[in-house]
Amino acid sequence: MAIKIAIVDDNSFLIHAIEEKLSFFDDLKVKHKALNGADLLARLEEDHVLDLILMDIEMPVLNGIETTQVVKQKYPQIKVVMLTAFDNDENIFNAIKAGADGYLLKEIDPRALHEGILDTLNGGAAMNPSIALKTLKLLRNPESIKNEKDKEAISLSNREVEVLEQLSKGLSYTAIADNLFLSPSTVRKHIENIYKKLQVHSKIEAVQKARDHNII
Repeated sequence: MAIKIAIVDDNSFLIHAIEEKLSFFDDLKVKHKALNGADLLARLEEDHVLDLILMDIEMPVLNGIETTQVVKQKYPQIKVVMLTAFDNDENIFNAIKAGADGYLLKEIDPRALHEGILDTLNGGAAMNPSIALKTLKLLRNPESIKNEKDKEAISLSNREVEVLEQLSKGLSYTAIADNLFLSPSTVRKHIENIYKKLQVHSKIEAVQKARDHNII
């Protein structure tokens, strides 16, 4: 079964360039191409059987960050990797808050893009090194929580906190399972509960929120 992908970019030349990079791999199939977020959402209304979206950020009508938010609310099973020309801090922060599962630069070579897609679908977070570095800096200096209601106590069990701490080290589900003497399915269940309690959709977001709230 080929991995079904959507490419969203307001530049049709870049859509073609990304499609060309993906064409080297038999396990990837481009199912939707869209020139902005609204265009993508219309296509998903008709057919949302999709594994992953490669999402540009700067687009007219509906930008990539707004679109990611809608996709994550309506179709939480679809992974979203931001594919952008810029690695500026504000975009990274907003994309992560919107629920993006990864963040890569458009100049990425085909093999690294393929690896990033597979990694994301396996529960990892595809990230270009310069972006990963900036993300760490953002996590270390999170904006102070502006909204008082955001400060409500989030009660995670001790076990959930342990899982979250392991997750924050970038460990895979199986590595976490081994370290905590649990089965991978139990770890997955804990992570689902953590996402629900923290009201987040991705690993990066969960770690960010837990640090904001001094849980880890």
